Amino acid sequence: MAGSRRRLAVVATAAVASLTLAACNGGNGSSASGSSSTTAAVRGGTLNMLGAGDVDYMDPNLSYYSIGYLNLRMWSRQLFTYPAKTGQTTDAVPDLATATPTTKNGGISADGKTYTIKIRPGAKWNTTPARQVTAADVVRGVKRTANPVQPFGGIPDFASLIVGYQSFENGFAKVAKTPAAIANYINKTPLPGVVAKNSTTVVFKLTRPATYFVDMLTLPALSPAPAEVLKYLPASTALGNHEISDGPYKVDSWVPTKSINYSRNPAWDASTDPVRKAYVDKIVVNETVSQDSIQQQLQTGTPSADLEFDLSPPPSQLPALIAKKDPNLNLGETASTNPYVVFNTVSPNNNSALANRQVRQALSYAINRDHIIQVLGGPTVNPPLTHVLPGNIDGSKQSDPYPYNVAKAKQLLAAAGFPHLTLKFLYRNASEGSSKAFQTIQQDLSQAGVKVVGVPSPNADFYVKYLQVPSVAKRGVWDLSLAGWGSDWYGNAALSFFNPLFSGQPSFPPIGSNYGLYNDPATSTLIKQAAAAHTLAASSALWAKADAKVMADAAFFPITNPKNPNYHATQVNNAIYVPAIQNFDPTNVWLSKNAQG
Repeated sequence: MAGSRRRLAVVATAAVASLTLAACNGGNGSSASGSSSTTAAVRGGTLNMLGAGDVDYMDPNLSYYSIGYLNLRMWSRQLFTYPAKTGQTTDAVPDLATATPTTKNGGISADGKTYTIKIRPGAKWNTTPARQVTAADVVRGVKRTANPVQPFGGIPDFASLIVGYQSFENGFAKVAKTPAAIANYINKTPLPGVVAKNSTTVVFKLTRPATYFVDMLTLPALSPAPAEVLKYLPASTALGNHEISDGPYKVDSWVPTKSINYSRNPAWDASTDPVRKAYVDKIVVNETVSQDSIQQQLQTGTPSADLEFDLSPPPSQLPALIAKKDPNLNLGETASTNPYVVFNTVSPNNNSALANRQVRQALSYAINRDHIIQVLGGPTVNPPLTHVLPGNIDGSKQSDPYPYNVAKAKQLLAAAGFPHLTLKFLYRNASEGSSKAFQTIQQDLSQAGVKVVGVPSPNADFYVKYLQVPSVAKRGVWDLSLAGWGSDWYGNAALSFFNPLFSGQPSFPPIGSNYGLYNDPATSTLIKQAAAAHTLAASSALWAKADAKVMADAAFFPITNPKNPNYHATQVNNAIYVPAIQNFDPTNVWLSKNAQG
């Protein structure tokens, strides 16, 4: 989500654009909308989606951003997922699993450390001939997350939780980065914590009880993987164009940063899928459209424009859309810190000034959160967030350690010995929100004697060529940036913020998403203590302490836990927002008659 949802996981950025991750429709982020008079579902047609960026990886076991999760919704199934049902979009339900495990039904052991899950009969891969998804496929998928080419960015969520995973990952890191070597390691190296009991029963063994484990199993990273994927390098374009589907659609073609085309998967049986209705026959994604053009086409009824892909309405247009209560706009809950300012703590620039906590504190005082919120669409869409955990995550405790104070910022910079700085700011120039946030921060910091120089990046490069590459941070290519983070699951989900973002070395990219390479032993200790707490009350208290420590260190600058604005064309019906993909669910919408693309 963790842009892990990220959510995803990590994540979309409401007004900043996603690689990513409800004033008009009820406020719960799960409303159905559509102004067509159509009441009965209509099958058929082509759903056209428009965007300006691409998926992070066309690979279920590696993708970790909301735009990747949106793509996977069409063709990849998980053991559990989130349904497109109003009021239930953050409640995990069985997908490939036949039932939610409990101690009563024997799915969870008495000590809470063993989960036994049965796979739904009839769920098949679109191989020739079609083949049942098996427990061995689940084991293979979990193993692939640790591959040495591009490991999954949310591994800190479960590295110490699944029995034997850390050792398995350490061994995998030493394997040659070739398909043959990777396949050999996966096939011959056991992972004690994930075992195929028989062809349709998988057993997970945990090092400690984890009441959130079923929610964790909604992560696409823990999806099954067919044996055929081992022929290709993980995260490769070649694999992306040869993926095998177990969902309602299959990927016909993927031209990175240009287009994705999906069509029906003939091996998919609707009776085996309780989540996706798959009303439309095809889904076509055009990734070459500007943010302004997307909004214009959606509003004016262009036949080839139905839904957004990776961009939200331009922030400057949101106040008007909200004011007129446009029925095609939805403002959905996110459980995220999105966007936030990343401080590159290892940058060599300015004599390593950003390694100094006092300098980061000074910058935090010098940034005016209200100014940024205003250019992102205002506080209705972007309620302020002043610390790590959003209010809808257990362990959140209200605090505001860095109220805007230019005089205080100047004082701290002088005391630290850095009265004048020149900082490089990495941002996505194809996004109105990202560009305006950069310009706003640039102006704010200038008041404190800090010069900010822009480093523009295409959306598709922003994470995979910059933030996810530690050597880029260490070279000082950037000092500040914007990123976004959403909960990997909901409620009892503080772990999915702290482990991937603030747990030191284990959270450094590419395994984690600690882009600024923040590393503090005291914080890491608090995170471990909170993760191991036996009660929700005890863990919540420890998460609050970890939150306070991260903020005292000024590890990052939070801005907002936003509502995610999404817009759809009038012909789109049953548009239900799912927080995990930070968009309307394409597998459950239908198009009005005579407007089917």
